[in-house]
Amino acid sequence: MASPDFTIRAAGLFDVREMARLFGQLGYEIPVDVLTRRMEAFAQAGESALVAEDDVAPGHLLAVATLHATPVLHRAGPVGRVSALVVDADVRGRGIGRAMMAAAEQWAAERGCILMEVTSNQRRADAHRFYEGLGYERTSFRFARAPRRADEPRTDVNPA
Repeated sequence: MASPDFTIRAAGLFDVREMARLFGQLGYEIPVDVLTRRMEAFAQAGESALVAEDDVAPGHLLAVATLHATPVLHRAGPVGRVSALVVDADVRGRGIGRAMMAAAEQWAAERGCILMEVTSNQRRADAHRFYEGLGYERTSFRFARAPRRADEPRTDVNPA
């Protein structure tokens, strides 16, 4: 998928430095060597990421999105999910995010997904307006915590 000034394509290991820069804009400061290892494991697990590359400055990324297709038992087909999307702050408002979401939906459709989800932190109100403007609806809550092994002491029990 292309536009006059950027091209959306699959991310590769050669994109990691730029991806780390973009994730930093979301508040995820990830050292390049760490992100490289994560990207290798991500790819080995069959996960995908898309990037928008600047056609004027090859190698310079304007956006990144991480994508997942998850089989679930309670639906008739897999669920597609965008777990992270960041457009460089310097180029927001140029349609890059919209194009990235269209590419993500195409990716999900090609994998037989019957539903597309987007995860977004509660504090990202601008992102929520963006997704709602694309026709996404708030459908559920997500709850998160670090997993606990069975032999770890419980800290969530009220002793009274």
